[in-house]
Amino acid sequence: MPELPEVETVANGVNARVRGRRITQVWTSGKPQTFKSPETEIAAALTGAKIESVRRVGKTIVMTVTRDRKPAEFLIHLGMTGRLLVCTPEMPVAAHTHAVLTLDDAREVRFVDPRRFGRLSIHHAGDEGRARGSTPTSQNRDVGHPVTSGERPRGYTGPGKEPLTISLNDFVALFRNRKTPIKAALLNQSLLHGVGNIYADEALFRAGIRPTRQAARLARDELKKLRAALVTVLKQAIKLGGSSVSDYVDADGVRGFFQLRHKVYQRTGEPCRDCGTPIKKITLAGRSTHFCPTCQK
Repeated sequence: MPELPEVETVANGVNARVRGRRITQVWTSGKPQTFKSPETEIAAALTGAKIESVRRVGKTIVMTVTRDRKPAEFLIHLGMTGRLLVCTPEMPVAAHTHAVLTLDDAREVRFVDPRRFGRLSIHHAGDEGRARGSTPTSQNRDVGHPVTSGERPRGYTGPGKEPLTISLNDFVALFRNRKTPIKAALLNQSLLHGVGNIYADEALFRAGIRPTRQAARLARDELKKLRAALVTVLKQAIKLGGSSVSDYVDADGVRGFFQLRHKVYQRTGEPCRDCGTPIKKITLAGRSTHFCPTCQK
């Protein structure tokens, strides 16, 4: 499943290509699993609307549009195999295409998802799903849209805190009294949204923390190292266009390169790049987990 760096890469790429364009036509596939909002509502909100921006919030791509001076947000969750592509009309339409937004310059934004775990919906300001119980703070915003002091964030904010901007104190507070393994806590989207299996494994390795350790028992200094490692690995992955370990491609259909920098993820049995110990794989909270038994304590 695409994680924060992959979703950030796609959102930035789509934003650069379609911001300011107007949507002239909307086509949807009629496959009900894909749509959290009725297809008629999606078409009504997007047809004739101007694209103001495309950004990332957690693992969700948020396309902000205005129509008749009324703002709305088109939420795109890529799921396991979803792709959001900007195409010229002559490009063949891929199988499993579930939505096509035709722009005023004839280009198309296409959502392709073979396994149909992705979700498309319309969000309006004040919708119950905007914060899903979280307190609106600057950490809930995507990194590209900072919030000034006293300003309440507008629009969809996602379920958890933003990993790239969360303060150390807030990061430490997330894991206080949590008896789950730290790896499971990192994957809890209501705590930190956007972190998935790849970057949890990679951050824990760089912080020298074994994934099975209880979150509440980590010292502040260890959590400080973990926060720094998480920010570093996410920023490096964004710079390299994300990790292409399955179906992920960017807005132009190009694969990422961060998988070449993986220290532990999917390197089971291979020597640790720091100490030479074979990388171990276990199942933790139902997820495959990779770590170095020597480097991580």
